[in-house]
Amino acid sequence: MNMNIRKAEVADIDAIAQLYDDLNDALAAGINYPKWKKGIYPVRQTAIDGLATETLYVLTLDNVIAGSVILNHQPEAIYRQVNWQIDAEDQEVIIIYTLVVHPLFRNKGVAKALLDFAVESAHAQQLKAVRLDVEVGNLPAVQLYEAYGFIYIDTLPYPIQIPELIELQLSLYEYLVE
Repeated sequence: MNMNIRKAEVADIDAIAQLYDDLNDALAAGINYPKWKKGIYPVRQTAIDGLATETLYVLTLDNVIAGSVILNHQPEAIYRQVNWQIDAEDQEVIIIYTLVVHPLFRNKGVAKALLDFAVESAHAQQLKAVRLDVEVGNLPAVQLYEAYGFIYIDTLPYPIQIPELIELQLSLYEYLVE
């Protein structure tokens, strides 16, 4: 399979929104590790916002969108409540948001390739770290991040209460770029 990662384009929005819906349907039918919910998160607007800020990337396999990720320098407020391994200004760090893999492309290296891309992007920009948060119960993601080399920093409650979702507990991780 031919794998490619590129910035998302306007023409990708429908496919990304469908990816989000397909993923949320699969999560609802099985174990919903990230505790996401269709119509709540992630949604079409998530992709539109990432496109508008030029921070949304897609991974294609044979020209089919198999995954996507948002990479930016805008940490959630809770990121300021923990002691990271390294002090860094926002612009010295890439934050990974909404890393998704279509259910049909699980276990094909898509998530790892998106992590590789984030770390390589940080290295190319001479940044200090890559950071992310993950729902504590999202065991497949936690295992992936830890196996990749991300270091657990802390766990905090998600500060925004969304009535449709149960309270989230987010574990924060950091990967130092060398």
